Amino acid sequence: MLETLPADDADLATLVRPARRWVPKHVLVTRSAAELEHGQQIIARCTAAGVQDIRLLDGDRLTGLRGGTEREVYARAKQTLAVVVAPPSALRPQPIPPSADWRLDLAKGCPAHCQYCYLAGSLQGPPITRVYANLDDVLAPIPSLAGQGTVTTGDALRGGEGTTFELSCYTDPLGIESVTGSLSSAIARVGRGEYGDGVSLRFTTKFDDVAPLLDLPHDGRTRVRLSVNSAAVSRRFEGGTASVSARITALRDLARAGYPVGLTVAPVMPLPGWQDDYAALLREVAAALPADVDLTVELITHRFTEASRAVLLSWYPRTLLDLDDAGRSAKRSKFGGTKYVYPAPLMREMRTWFEREVDATLPQARVLYWT
Repeated sequence: MLETLPADDADLATLVRPARRWVPKHVLVTRSAAELEHGQQIIARCTAAGVQDIRLLDGDRLTGLRGGTEREVYARAKQTLAVVVAPPSALRPQPIPPSADWRLDLAKGCPAHCQYCYLAGSLQGPPITRVYANLDDVLAPIPSLAGQGTVTTGDALRGGEGTTFELSCYTDPLGIESVTGSLSSAIARVGRGEYGDGVSLRFTTKFDDVAPLLDLPHDGRTRVRLSVNSAAVSRRFEGGTASVSARITALRDLARAGYPVGLTVAPVMPLPGWQDDYAALLREVAAALPADVDLTVELITHRFTEASRAVLLSWYPRTLLDLDDAGRSAKRSKFGGTKYVYPAPLMREMRTWFEREVDATLPQARVLYWT
């Protein structure tokens, strides 16, 4: 686990290790999940991966997740996979602008240790990863929603993607794929046309283990975006993930396998020397990708809420992450909450710079949005 890193880059380089394929130490399986075929496949994958602690629960409630200090609870949670059945509330697709028309959740929770974790204010209780065993139910709404949506459906710029379904709002699906198989199944089903034409999937990841995806019958119907950042941000704040260079290599492999791909540059942080660092990032991407790649770019600046700040500081009490709202602007969300974003002049400066640099360095790319 990467919690707090010294500011000196030489020291950083000695502490940041390449991401290993995540294998949970503890697996909890609810009774209903164990009765489903996909749940049984997940158990088999975990067994094959060498997990020693697999517990089949008598019921459908997850208990015993707390115990010990807050840090001990966090550490155990990050090593735990719960195989559960998605409740009805999680099976109702929700609009997810500006990313996609709809959101479908394969899982909730992530094994990485990003100190700015955007899930911090959204997850209840210890941050275990819950994967849904009722995958058929999760994907079932796709045909009924084809042709409906407000983001890509009918849009002049993105209409070629058809009706889009985001798989990664509450998880990193590639980070857990080796023990779930959910992502590969979803890609293959949509690629084979099981849910009709005119629909596509998209997900984003900070992991690089894309080998299981390369030979899938995806038919270009899944856009894979690699979440990337400047060297300063990734070294300090992205524990337990693949290096940015490894992610870029994975992006190249996916493009060669015929996937439409993308960059999610997030969260953008104007640390000292940010222009040089992000320019170097864009140049590395340009050098790796073929000139004719189908490439999109999504640009997302760092923001936080009171709730997420409290959670993050409990997880990473010695973090170097800037969570001081004195240097931010308060912005009301559509749900009535308040988030702290960079001041408008700085946002304009960063947006102008990124749009100019992406156009110059990656002329084949389409910038989808800045937020």
